[in-house]
Amino acid sequence: MLSRARFATSIPIRNMDRAINFYTRTLGGSLNMRGQGEMRNYWASVNVGKEEFWLVEPEKREKRDLAYSTFIVKDIKKTVVRLKRKGVKFLRAEKMGPNSRIDGPISYAPYGASAFFRDSEGNLMAIWENKIPFPFSRKLGGT
Repeated sequence: MLSRARFATSIPIRNMDRAINFYTRTLGGSLNMRGQGEMRNYWASVNVGKEEFWLVEPEKREKRDLAYSTFIVKDIKKTVVRLKRKGVKFLRAEKMGPNSRIDGPISYAPYGASAFFRDSEGNLMAIWENKIPFPFSRKLGGT
């Protein structure tokens, strides 16, 4: 039923101009569409990589992280360096298990590496580098 459906991640935001700036200039995405008139500050669509994000102003703000979006990259170290140059501040890395190691904001494990940061609106975001291919993963794009 949904096998041919497109997928978009909805991201709650507080300030539309700031969020669009972050997702386009900082993360390198492109603006697809922005609400018009009264909806100008309530909805926008941006692409980052091959994924679509809907930036939405919710009626009520949750006080906890319910989920986060993950960018899958080929080289996590290069990606973290590039994003730091653009002002992204990463969270302190945490061990993913007994065989993991920490290098700055990156946590490395035998199966992959991760780093976490918050977007301009305070949403938790992740960067992931696969170390072993997942059966459902598709060919990875850029960093």
